[in-house]
Amino acid sequence: MASTAITRHELTRRREQLQDLRRYLAVLEADHDGARAKLLGFRLRYLEALGPLMRELDELEAQLHSATALLSEALLRQGVDAPVLATPRAKAWPDVPALPEAVPLPPEPTGPMTDLPPPSLKTLYRRAAMRFHPDLAPSGPERAVCEQRMMVVNEAYAGGDRHKLETLLLAAGELPEKVIGGPADAVRAWLGLCEHLVQGRIRVVQAQTLVLQNLQMHQLRIAIERAEAGGMRPLDIMAARLRAQIAERRQELYIGQRLQPDSDLAASFVRQRQARIR
Repeated sequence: MASTAITRHELTRRREQLQDLRRYLAVLEADHDGARAKLLGFRLRYLEALGPLMRELDELEAQLHSATALLSEALLRQGVDAPVLATPRAKAWPDVPALPEAVPLPPEPTGPMTDLPPPSLKTLYRRAAMRFHPDLAPSGPERAVCEQRMMVVNEAYAGGDRHKLETLLLAAGELPEKVIGGPADAVRAWLGLCEHLVQGRIRVVQAQTLVLQNLQMHQLRIAIERAEAGGMRPLDIMAARLRAQIAERRQELYIGQRLQPDSDLAASFVRQRQARIR
């Protein structure tokens, strides 16, 4: 029977490949976690600098939408062709989830590892004879049991029934490695499963890293940090723009709340607002 045992050289090579995969995975996970931490830190800094201004602008936009909607409804009741305002879209912050928990790798099988192929049929027969031969058993019921078992052993050996001999020996307490050889299949299966799990985890980390890198907030972080490295103050510039928008919306709200439906400017005001929020 050909040996299926995994050699020490192959075992060492497969273990080294698995360790290389795990080291590569660790680098990918560290890169992802580092990028995520930077993004969350930037988002906090961004909100601290601009959050109050953005909330103020959103509140003004909501008030302006309500005032314009009332004006549009009044114009429609008068038969004036006025657009129905669409509800402003809410701006939600994208989720930046952490990596899912990794599936732990199973423990490596224990016991003799290599260079222990299954014994020959003749060796199995000899071991069975040493256990079951009636001449080695005391007289009485135990000897009768051994006679019956030895008959089965002889029949199995004569018929080349290796499985029967293995079953008898294992049931009698013979060590598995002396019956079926070293756990080559178990070790090979363990290595294959570990490689499969690590490669699957690598794909998960790569995919989630790509999602993170495609977030608009990530692109904004890169642009702002690059500008800051060049001596610019982009957050201050953005704050100034928000203040200018706030002043503009306040003026629009002042006008919108005071326009009468019969005014020549009412329909024009509603159309301008509709165009702005599209």
